[in-house]
Amino acid sequence: MFKQQDLDLLKSKGITTQEVEKQIELLEKGFPFLAIKAAASTGHGILSLNDKEKEDYLSTWESYQQGNHEIVKFVPASGAASRMFKNLFAFLEADYEVPTTDFEKQFFDDITSFAFFDALNDACVVYEGAAIEDLVDDGKYKAVIKRLLDEDGLNYGSLPKGLLQFHRYADAVRTPVEEHLVEGALYAADGQGKVRLHFTVSADHKELFEELIAEKKADYEKLFNVKYEISFSAQKSNTDTIAADMDNNAFRNDDGSLLFRPGGHGALIQNLNDIKSDVVFVKNIDNVVPDSLKEATVSYKKLIGGVLVKLQQRAFDYVKKLVAGDCSAEELDEMLHFVENELCCKRGANTASDLKSYLLGKLNRPMRVCGMVKNQGEAGGGPFLAVNPDGSISCQILESSQIDISDAKKKAMFEKGTHFNPVDLVCALKDYKGDAFDLPCYVDHATGFISHKSKSGRELKALELPGLWNGAMSDWSTIFVEVPLETFNPVKTVNDLLRREHQ
Repeated sequence: MFKQQDLDLLKSKGITTQEVEKQIELLEKGFPFLAIKAAASTGHGILSLNDKEKEDYLSTWESYQQGNHEIVKFVPASGAASRMFKNLFAFLEADYEVPTTDFEKQFFDDITSFAFFDALNDACVVYEGAAIEDLVDDGKYKAVIKRLLDEDGLNYGSLPKGLLQFHRYADAVRTPVEEHLVEGALYAADGQGKVRLHFTVSADHKELFEELIAEKKADYEKLFNVKYEISFSAQKSNTDTIAADMDNNAFRNDDGSLLFRPGGHGALIQNLNDIKSDVVFVKNIDNVVPDSLKEATVSYKKLIGGVLVKLQQRAFDYVKKLVAGDCSAEELDEMLHFVENELCCKRGANTASDLKSYLLGKLNRPMRVCGMVKNQGEAGGGPFLAVNPDGSISCQILESSQIDISDAKKKAMFEKGTHFNPVDLVCALKDYKGDAFDLPCYVDHATGFISHKSKSGRELKALELPGLWNGAMSDWSTIFVEVPLETFNPVKTVNDLLRREHQ
């Protein structure tokens, strides 16, 4: 099956032939649907906190920050922004010259409201010899779009979202990277005023991120009286996955080489595993707001951090007792109550009968608290109570592809879900002794995805690894907390920047 050039390629990527064969088998057989018991809801898997509880958890987090703990803000930032501009790319290819769709009309009607307007106007003057207003008056709408998207201009069609100008202030504009610097200072600084941020970026754009941060870092350090420690990583090449043709044979490029594709955001569990910090906040690069709207975001980040460290400390106390081996029957009952009612993990019929071993397995593992917002019809994953391989039932974030929609009961569960996953996580990565967990050991490899793509006009199957906040964290302790919708403000299209939340 493998030629010498294949073996050379695999060696360069750090992938074994056995791994490729296993991936081909997965592409052929597919992945099983997950067994689900119900969509999680308030009081049934999702915590809704009252004012007193909120105060308590906020205080807990702020006290934790002052201790000797290492806190990191982890931001997946490698995705290109090209999908943000798909409507504008379509306009360039259209056989008409003036804005026709509602999207195109809105873009030009409100063009001065974009934070990047001044930079775009300057690019138009340089490359087109005219300002945007004059180009529009002359009907040269596509010239404006080209200067926005092309390399001879702002090059936004090729840059990652993190480097685009998102928000305008009285004296400056900010990119998402800068907004994350600000957020980090507001809720993730340690007792010495150090703010650690880690961005996952593509190798092609790392230098641009470094240049932006080198230019801006000192200003934000002075503004917030903090010191930043900023690091980067790229998705590891050994997490790339083989593509297959529609007959489930390894897909080969026109030159005969094997085609590998990035394994999706689930590959970043390896990057997260390299961070040996106590607590890590995870949030997507585009989910940021201007300072005028940051209060809710900052407050609820601290709140879920407080939930995490309070539950973690109780878990640590129980693990120490279990390891010491001097637990009474009453203490075991107390631990089981904690696991079932506060860590939301119910013992199933097929769960191992040895209670001590079961409790130790459920308590001595990574922990995450995930913010959940009320469902507003967003496409994507949601919170569910799912059956684990060991028969227990716990909170899991699932995508629609993991649920058997042909089953009317399960389809109804999915469609009637009350909450949505905004990717708002805080994670505890160390055990009771202070040693880092080996995160890849907690991945459910049966929760990957298969998507259909094309290359050179030929259809192919692409294998995506278990998602970072889906199957890659499947065997963690997971707690859902309701957070307000105002904390979720993603930018999926360029016109989303015209929404009130980004003005």
